[in-house]
Amino acid sequence: MARAHVFPPQEISRESLCEKLRGRTAARRYVELGRLDLLLLRINPINASVLSFASLVERLGVPVLCAPSALVRTSNKAYLATLTDVPTPRTLVSRSFSTLAAFAADQPTGTIIKPARASGGRGIQLVPPQSPMPLEQALDGARDAGDGYIVAQEYLVAAEEGEKRLVWLDGRLLGGYLRRRAPGEFRHNLKQGGQPEPCEITPQDHALVDALTPHLRADGVWFAGVDVIGGQVVEVNTLNPGGLHMIQEFTGLDLTAPVIQWLEAHVATQISLRLPPQVSSP
Repeated sequence: MARAHVFPPQEISRESLCEKLRGRTAARRYVELGRLDLLLLRINPINASVLSFASLVERLGVPVLCAPSALVRTSNKAYLATLTDVPTPRTLVSRSFSTLAAFAADQPTGTIIKPARASGGRGIQLVPPQSPMPLEQALDGARDAGDGYIVAQEYLVAAEEGEKRLVWLDGRLLGGYLRRRAPGEFRHNLKQGGQPEPCEITPQDHALVDALTPHLRADGVWFAGVDVIGGQVVEVNTLNPGGLHMIQEFTGLDLTAPVIQWLEAHVATQISLRLPPQVSSP
């Protein structure tokens, strides 16, 4: 059972929904989760209790998207380092300060240091080349902001031109937008002052999505945000892949429709798989 917010049809405007969620004033009722057609997970940061609860629901035969096991596999930034056939910057994930320092010393353009599990630009630092003291401080900050594991990533000079967020739906590229960093800032996150802009979707973007698709599908992912700098994937976000509303704002396209259609088709498929086979009368 779960206690859930309930929104009557006449109260589903964006403003009403946001107001009631923020104020925790929406009506609530208990829901028997085993009777659901689908449980859609959207959590950030990752939460072991929520994943355990979702696993119990999954055991009842309810489709859970993304599946808890898929989120565990893909939510750590180490996931990117396993995609050997996808263009990515040089990346190392470790808890060893000496190993991370040796990696950073080999990066002529500088090193991005970030927690293996984090979001919104928290705990991320840019360490210029041949600068040992800021590296130590950056490693301490990344360790404290995450679970102890740290990502060291080659700094891409193309970041000065911005970071593109692509939205991926089960092999389909729905669109994207560009994030330009604030003056004096190296991070592109909107929470760190980054500014969104419309952008062109290029053949290179489609090629990156094509390379990523077999990996994401094999790992049980249906929806993801893909961050790209200079034609290289710098992050794959499966916990809370935002950006759809921004793309809609810039393009005027209704991108919620294909997402809902995909979910409806997935539920229909799962229900048909659970139905007992039909026996025809002689």
